[in-house]
Amino acid sequence: MADDAESGLIARAQAGEHRAFAVLVRQYQDRVFRFILRLVGARDEAMDLTQETFMKAHQALPGWRPEAQFRTWLFRIAHNTALDVLRRRQRIEFVSFSDLPAGEEDHALPDPARQPDERLADSQSIELLERTLQELPAEHREILLLREVEDMSYTEIAATLGIAEGTVKSRIARARSAALAGYQRHTGEHRDE
Repeated sequence: MADDAESGLIARAQAGEHRAFAVLVRQYQDRVFRFILRLVGARDEAMDLTQETFMKAHQALPGWRPEAQFRTWLFRIAHNTALDVLRRRQRIEFVSFSDLPAGEEDHALPDPARQPDERLADSQSIELLERTLQELPAEHREILLLREVEDMSYTEIAATLGIAEGTVKSRIARARSAALAGYQRHTGEHRDE
């Protein structure tokens, strides 16, 4: 369910108030852009697809129902828009943090107050994690992105991807396992669980 302020904006946008929809766009555009960028791997293409996502959302807005979460509904549109391009291209790439827009990569950078050797270790870990993620199948990368980066619940991911919640749980488990195995392969570490 959307909160009251967001529900009001959506209702006004559904009634044709363009300013209300513009507020929704500003509220979600960066997250949608980052999600699409990590899926398609090209900044210009991600910008176009983000715009297309919001155009589709605007056209479909009269059909949105309050019992659905707006964020989930919007990410479903973004997912489908990006997926159409990926199917045509028949490949997917994970985007390096260094390719993100200025300021977007801040969450990936080590704390500058830390010692140089600690920052180097962090930087190497991030690089290794990026390499590991690039090797994962698209299905694994996408579901990890929705869960770990977008912080979506299992229910939201299920609605976004159009799959059962149980399928979400099993895919996340498989994706985490594959990511851990890839990371261990790169580091030479192996843990028995």
